[in-house]
Amino acid sequence: MSLNAITKWDDVPLFDREDAEADFWASTRADLRLMESSVVPFSESAESVTITLRIDPRMLARIKRLARSRYLNYQSMIKQWLSERMEQELGER
Repeated sequence: MSLNAITKWDDVPLFDREDAEADFWASTRADLRLMESSVVPFSESAESVTITLRIDPRMLARIKRLARSRYLNYQSMIKQWLSERMEQELGER
């Protein structure tokens, strides 16, 4: 099943019922570029620490291709993955 992608928040209708909204989102997804543009950036320089991580070149190439296909920066995608996994691990305790 292929989902319809919206590219503008104006494409999301106003819903009068929760089930109508659920039906809409069951067949629709927000384009990844739209989602990225909605994130409010925070000052990474003040809150981030630079690390060195050795990764197999083939793995890094695959990560970069995957990130590019999702219109993401590969480093941001890796940070997102780490954050999601950390929350999953902490939630299992």
